[in-house]
Amino acid sequence: LHTVHFDGVILSVYIISFLIGLPANLLALCAFSMKIHSKPRPINILLLNLTVSDLLFLSILPFKMHEAASGMKWNLPYILCSITSFTFFFSIFTSTLLLTAVSVVRYIGVAFPIIYQQMHKPVYAIVISAISWLISAAQCSIIVITQHHPSLSSQNSSICYENFTDKQLEVLLPVRLETFFVFCFVPLLICVYCYLRCIWILYNRPRISCMLKQKAIGMALGTLAVFLICVVPYNLSHVVGYFQGKSPSWRYYVLLLSTFNTCLDPIIFYFSSSTFHCTGEKSIFRKLRTNVSCTAWNSLGSDTKQLSISNLSELCKLD
Repeated sequence: LHTVHFDGVILSVYIISFLIGLPANLLALCAFSMKIHSKPRPINILLLNLTVSDLLFLSILPFKMHEAASGMKWNLPYILCSITSFTFFFSIFTSTLLLTAVSVVRYIGVAFPIIYQQMHKPVYAIVISAISWLISAAQCSIIVITQHHPSLSSQNSSICYENFTDKQLEVLLPVRLETFFVFCFVPLLICVYCYLRCIWILYNRPRISCMLKQKAIGMALGTLAVFLICVVPYNLSHVVGYFQGKSPSWRYYVLLLSTFNTCLDPIIFYFSSSTFHCTGEKSIFRKLRTNVSCTAWNSLGSDTKQLSISNLSELCKLD
């Protein structure tokens, strides 16, 4: 009964994520494609890649649904198990790296406006995105190795990427521990530092309007919350599993939180791009800019003042 209930929870999470995430990310894909076509900005290129990563994840969810509906038994061709598993984790890792890159870009835009403008070329975002995809692909190649290498593969083809043999665990557990540091611990430190610094800088700049501060700070805290909820719990299972010498029994539960990430990312997109905002908000931001105290700006050079407001408005995507 417990197993049936567990399978039902997994299936429900997959269905909800698919029904909400697919249309939301398709909308994001169309919106960012149009935005980049008209004016390619690094932040939008990174968010477009994040959208593609989520859609790639959603594309294999029907296979995971079939697995959950079959009592976690893999009744499809076994090659699809490898493809599904690879894509499943590849998308999770890529999303983590791209979210980290977005945090760095936003921090540079707020803290170093002149440097941000100098790096304001689409090629940088394209290179960062490509590196993220390649690193994730290299990390996930271990999935194919452990499932198909003659000396490691299990004879039980009815289970997909679970119930590992001792030989498989000897390879997987150290790799999972390394995964924790590369795709969780280091990105988390970077995101926390970048967003907390952004919040601190905004709070200590009276020349920035309160509403713009609130939107930027809310965006930072929201992104951090998604990272902490969807990324950290699953990766902590790698550390626990390494010291226990086996996969923790609760690993699949926290893995479901990563599935919800495909639904939460479009929410971040909404607050990160003017593409989702009506044109009326442009006039709202123009009003905000007129409310900025002129006397507070007198201590800055005109170029720096323009860059600071321009960068913050772009990173908050209100204009």
